[in-house]
Amino acid sequence: MLARIEAADFRIKALRMIWLTRRMAGSFYAIHKDKPFYDELVSFMTEGPVVVAVLEKEDAVQAWRTLMGATDPSKAKPGTIRRDFADSVSRNIVHGSDSEENARQEVDFFFSRCEWAAEDYE
Repeated sequence: MLARIEAADFRIKALRMIWLTRRMAGSFYAIHKDKPFYDELVSFMTEGPVVVAVLEKEDAVQAWRTLMGATDPSKAKPGTIRRDFADSVSRNIVHGSDSEENARQEVDFFFSRCEWAAEDYE
């Protein structure tokens, strides 16, 4: 998966494997708290470790969403991550921010600035 990300010209600025607690997953996905899939999503995200990353590229949010593919893997284009690896809409293999604002909040959830912006501290 990392090779595919780098082949798409993303720079991996930070990377971590973490096992989310229910509280962490619930907090991360709080925007979906009132949606019917929320409990299933939190359960799925706490089944095992996840890998979180900070990716950099021109127009990174849109580029990442294109590489991920449609949320429903059966509707995702061939060659996208979800088409190739996701099981279903509810057991999706990858997450991507939907805006630059949300990307900043999500990066801040998992990483301190010095972990991904080391050049700011040289």
